[in-house]
Amino acid sequence: MNYYTRLKGHFYTITKHKILVMNACFKCHLFKQGIFHDLSKYSLIEFNLGVKYYEGFRSPIDKEKEHNNISIAWLHHKGHNKHHWEYWIDRKGKELYVNQIPLKYIKESVCDRVVASKIYQKQNYTDASAFNFYMNGSDQHHISEVNKKQMYDMLSYIKDYGEKQGFKMIKDYQ
Repeated sequence: MNYYTRLKGHFYTITKHKILVMNACFKCHLFKQGIFHDLSKYSLIEFNLGVKYYEGFRSPIDKEKEHNNISIAWLHHKGHNKHHWEYWIDRKGKELYVNQIPLKYIKESVCDRVVASKIYQKQNYTDASAFNFYMNGSDQHHISEVNKKQMYDMLSYIKDYGEKQGFKMIKDYQ
């Protein structure tokens, strides 16, 4: 794939993702999060690496990790976006500190997971997709028990009742 094709494809993918997450956040009354969601993807470091490793069927971060055993784009992204659980952990010596994530960022994370599942799974997407993705990796999430329950509640509600009802539930979730 030539550079122009990768540039166009990556820009289209991240812009589509941004717009769809923004719409999902708006349905949950997360207006600020919707507007500012994933703006770091347009930063030079994330955007250039995204174009370089763009394939069109998965995140360029996965390809960058395969190629380099690390993703500089991911390190930047998770450090600039509070809806990622990795933003909220730190180490001091051998001690891992897991900070509780504010509810508004958990809600944004759910919107992000639903939309990412739609974009990458395309016609194979179902209302259970984001829930299944979360459950397949949830043992790796270093988040508080409270945050795990919140994430589970919201994603399982979408799985059971659909996206429209799920976003209404998320809006009112306390």
